[in-house]
Amino acid sequence: MPFLCSTNCGKNAVLKRPKTGGALCKECFFWAFEEEIHCTIKSASLFSKGDYVAIAASGGKDSTVLAYIMKLLNDRYNYGLKLVLLSIDEGITGYRDDSLETVKRNEVQYGIPLKILSYDELYGWTMDRIVEKIGRKNNCTFCGVFRRQALDRGAELLKVDKIVTGHNADDIAETVIMNILRGDIARLQRCTSIQTSSEDKISRCKPFKYTYEKEIVMYAYFKKLDYFTTECIYSPNAYRGHARAYLKDLERIRPSAIIDVIHSGESLAIRDGIHLPAQTTCSRCGHVSSQEICKACVLLEGLNNGIPKLGIGKSSKVKEKLKVSKEKNGNCANCSCSKKEENGISSRLKDIEELLNIEVDINGSKSCRNINKVTRRIEDLSF
Repeated sequence: MPFLCSTNCGKNAVLKRPKTGGALCKECFFWAFEEEIHCTIKSASLFSKGDYVAIAASGGKDSTVLAYIMKLLNDRYNYGLKLVLLSIDEGITGYRDDSLETVKRNEVQYGIPLKILSYDELYGWTMDRIVEKIGRKNNCTFCGVFRRQALDRGAELLKVDKIVTGHNADDIAETVIMNILRGDIARLQRCTSIQTSSEDKISRCKPFKYTYEKEIVMYAYFKKLDYFTTECIYSPNAYRGHARAYLKDLERIRPSAIIDVIHSGESLAIRDGIHLPAQTTCSRCGHVSSQEICKACVLLEGLNNGIPKLGIGKSSKVKEKLKVSKEKNGNCANCSCSKKEENGISSRLKDIEELLNIEVDINGSKSCRNINKVTRRIEDLSF
């Protein structure tokens, strides 16, 4: 027996909202979904009339619905915003190249111009090449760090006033749990912010902060929006996956767990006397960082100098490795630099000779005094 819509509109309900438990027909669900996001935008004063806003577009459900909603609300309520789609090509064959085709179709469907930037042009590396160097473990660290900075770079290139991202309530709750598990107080304090900004830097907004992922999927499905559904081929081992699984278990027991975790994150306060790293700018690339040299520059230095694990681990150990790298290779001038291949090979051969006690000649022939020692210590080349 069909249920009637709980708004008393007289139509049959097609879904039960995970957030409220109310049974709604399609039209009432669309209106409730859109109005809640509009209320979030207005209550947080995310935009000013005339703002030039970049929508971080990946082709997935969140960013596709975000682009659709931003255009719809901009027209409905006369926000007066100028919109542009900003996509980052990480260089993942069979995943990102396909999803970008979806974004290109969205550009035509919504009439919003599109700008695509790639890791290759920004950093001289693609994720496929990075994974070849680092392996499947820790690869999401590189992608996350580079992607955040790439969005900032793209926004500066376009000269926009704001960036909007499709981070939903599930994403933010997962981030709260991850930061608690890692003991990352600094990020825990700001990860629930609906708008993040630094002095003279472009601020980021999250219009979907209180929007459940399930409702975004249902909205995209009922609206028949064109979006990409395949999961990243490198993400199954991501740390976030464990937080997501834990949160889903909590949600089965307590349906309001997602919003409860977000409210808990918002209410957490840091005890007086606790030192937190101050937001500053990287001394090399000039982008936002809590360290003298930002994570992106550290990771790039490791990749460019054959030590891809340089930026992985605790910050104290990273500083030690960075100091050693500076002594060996000098200070990297900027993020896009790379050593010449010949110099890189010569440097690595010298390191191998010193570390592993191998005799190497110019023709490539070698004699090893202790082959077992080589096998045991080969990973030390990557720290």
